[in-house]
Amino acid sequence: MAQTLPLIELDAVDLTIDGRAILCAVSLRTDARRVAVLGRNGSGKTTLARVMAGLQAPDAGLVRIAGVDVARARRDALGAVGILFQNPDHQIIFPTVSEELGFGLRQMGLGKIEVAAKVEQVLARFGKAAWHDAAIHQLSQGQRQLVCLMSILAMSPRVIVLDEPFAGLDIPTAMHLTRVLERAEPALVHITHDPRMIGSYDHVVWVDAGQVQMQGAPSTVVPAFETAMQELGARDDLSDLTG
Repeated sequence: MAQTLPLIELDAVDLTIDGRAILCAVSLRTDARRVAVLGRNGSGKTTLARVMAGLQAPDAGLVRIAGVDVARARRDALGAVGILFQNPDHQIIFPTVSEELGFGLRQMGLGKIEVAAKVEQVLARFGKAAWHDAAIHQLSQGQRQLVCLMSILAMSPRVIVLDEPFAGLDIPTAMHLTRVLERAEPALVHITHDPRMIGSYDHVVWVDAGQVQMQGAPSTVVPAFETAMQELGARDDLSDLTG
């Protein structure tokens, strides 16, 4: 009998950029619906997010999401994993909402009529039919972030990677997007430095200096992370705080 592949699989992932080791032997196998990658700034979290989304190929190791080798099978990867960046302006390409929502669908090979139908469906689902021809530059940052999320959900990925997407949002907007994500069907991988964001998650991976320090239930990993951060913050040597 063939072995069932996990939803998220990273096996001994290494990555060096400009002579600096960014990720070192990162491994993860899980079917959890809510996964958090926790670490301080400079720990390699964002690079790991890009690797998981297939935007950055590792030097060594394997990354499979929903059975897809995301670095090699780029079209298949679009239906397996999406990524929501911290800054929506780093993600948005087109001037209008409908064009932006249709881009990924066209990349997946859908025809013009099917793309148009799916764009209308996702806008209706979020009660934003009036945004169809809206100019994106006239939307607020939170609204642009919602456009990015709708663009991802239109492609029906199995996993969405969230790269600290609430960092630049006010509290009400962040709360609204959080509710949207909580109702989302895809599994979530939330990249964050804030353990308060992921207390209800199923699996937490603590990353530091590009390596997995610990992984498991939040009740085990979060206290260990907080203790380490408190010890680091209590030191007098600022060179330890440059991560």
